[in-house]
Amino acid sequence: MDALFVPLASAVGASVDQIKLISCLLIAYPLGSLFIRIPSSQPNLKHCFNLLVSVFFFIPVLNLSWGFVQLLGSVLGTYFIAANVKSPNMPWIVFTFVMGHLTINHIIRAFFNLSYETVEVTGPQMVLAMKLTTFAWNVYDGRVAPEDLDKWQLQKRITKYPTLLEFLGYSFYFPGILVGPYLDYASYMSLIDESLFKSAEGKGSKGRAIPDGRKRIAYRKMLNGLVFLGIFVVLGPSFYYGIAVTPWFVTKGFLYRMAYFQLCGFIERSKYYAVWTLTEGASILTGLGFTGFGPSGESTWEGAANVKFLEIEVPSNFKVLLDSWNINTNIWLRECIYKRVTPKGKKPGFRSSMLTFGTSALWHGIAMGYYMTFLFGGFITTAGRLCRANLRPFVLPPPGAPMTMTKRIYDWTGTILSIAILNYVAAPFMLLSFTDSVEAWRRLHWYGFWMVGSSLAFFWLGGSKFLKALQKKEGKIAEKVVTPESHVMPPPLDDVADELKELQKRMK
Repeated sequence: MDALFVPLASAVGASVDQIKLISCLLIAYPLGSLFIRIPSSQPNLKHCFNLLVSVFFFIPVLNLSWGFVQLLGSVLGTYFIAANVKSPNMPWIVFTFVMGHLTINHIIRAFFNLSYETVEVTGPQMVLAMKLTTFAWNVYDGRVAPEDLDKWQLQKRITKYPTLLEFLGYSFYFPGILVGPYLDYASYMSLIDESLFKSAEGKGSKGRAIPDGRKRIAYRKMLNGLVFLGIFVVLGPSFYYGIAVTPWFVTKGFLYRMAYFQLCGFIERSKYYAVWTLTEGASILTGLGFTGFGPSGESTWEGAANVKFLEIEVPSNFKVLLDSWNINTNIWLRECIYKRVTPKGKKPGFRSSMLTFGTSALWHGIAMGYYMTFLFGGFITTAGRLCRANLRPFVLPPPGAPMTMTKRIYDWTGTILSIAILNYVAAPFMLLSFTDSVEAWRRLHWYGFWMVGSSLAFFWLGGSKFLKALQKKEGKIAEKVVTPESHVMPPPLDDVADELKELQKRMK
C-alpha cells in the first residue's frame, strides 16, 4: 500500500511512516462509527472487529507483520501466565515478561538509531505493556479478599477469566492500539456490553442506550488534533529542542535563547497533542469515554482523554501540569507500580517513588535523556510540593473572601515558573543523548537547576521550619509538608485518599 502514501508524504514533506500513522488514526473515525453499530448482543463480533482492524493497520498499512507477531506473542504469553500461575507473584512475572520484551525492542531501536519519524513496534508495544500488566493485577485482585482492596482495585478486579477471543479484542482495541489510550479490561467490557451507558438509558435517540452528542465531540477532537498537527508540520522545522545545540543558538543573548526555547517546547509537544487528541476522538466514536451528563443535561466524554492542553501550557503549578500529561500512563504507574511496590500497611515512601520513576524511564526506552528527565522531575515535584505547603497558606484569602491580588500574583508566578521548568526538564527527553542534553542545559545557563536547587536548599536548610513556625504564629492553615527523607522523588500522581484527608483537615 506504499503507493498510496508515498506521493502524499512527498507533497507535505513528511516521512511515509508519519503519513501512515496519521492515516490509521483518521481511518479509525469511520470504523468507530461502524463498531458502535454492532449490537451488544453480538459481543464476539465486536471482539473480531477490533482484531481485524488492528491486523489491517499493522500488516498491509504499516508493514509491521513481524511486529504484530511479537505483540501477539506478548498477548498470548500474558493470557497463559495469568490463567495458570496462581502465585501472588503472578503479576510480577507478567511484568517481567512484558517489560523484558519491550526493553529488548528498545535496545534494537537504539542500536539501529531509528528516529521518531520511523514507526515500529515499540510504540504500540508500550501501550500494550500497560494493558497486559494492568490485566494481570486485575486478575490477581479478583483472587484476593475484597476487604484487602481499595476502591480502584474493587472496580477493576476480574473474577471471571475471559475467553481468548475476549482477551484478544481487549488487547487489540483498534482506536488505541497504536498510540493509546490504554484502558483496563473492565472498562473495555463495559463498552462491549454497553453497561457503560447504563445511566443514559432512555436518553439516546431512536431508543438507543448510547447518549447523543458523541459525534459532535469526537469530530471536534479530530479538528483540534489536525490543528495541532498543522502547527507541528509548519513550525516544527524551526522550533525544536535540538536547536539548542546548534551554532546559531549561541549567537543569541541569554534572554532570547530562553524565550525561544519556551516556544520550542510548545511546538515539540504539539505532535503529542495531535496524535493523542485524534485517537481520543476515534475512541469516543466507539463509545469509550462516556462520563455522564453535565449541568445542562449534555453528555460528557472525558474518560478517553490522555492530555489536557490548557492545564499543561498554562498550569497553576507543576503538579497540575504533570497530572494533565499522559494521563493514562500516570494512572498505570500509580495503580500498578507505586501502590504495588509499597508493603501492605505502610505508606508509600522514597523506595516506592524511586521504583515508579525508574519504571517510567525504562518503559520509555534506554536513552540516557529519559532518565535525566525523570530523575530531575522528581526533585521538581518535591520543590513544588514544599512551596505549596510552606508558602501558599500565606496568600490564601480567608474562606468566603474574594480573590486577593497577592494570591493572583502567586498563581501567575507559579504558572510562569512551571512553564519555564517544564521546557528545561523536557529537553533531555527529546534530545535523548547525555552529551546533547548537558550542552543544551549549559547554553541555558543551568537555569532549571538554579530554580529548583535554590528552593530545595532553602526549605531543607531551615526554611520549612521557619515558615511552619510563622504559619502557627499567624494562625495560617498549613498544608501537608513533604520532607526530603520521605519524598525525595514523589509519585507521578498524588494519592487520592491523601488529598481527600488533607481537604477534610482544611475544612475543619
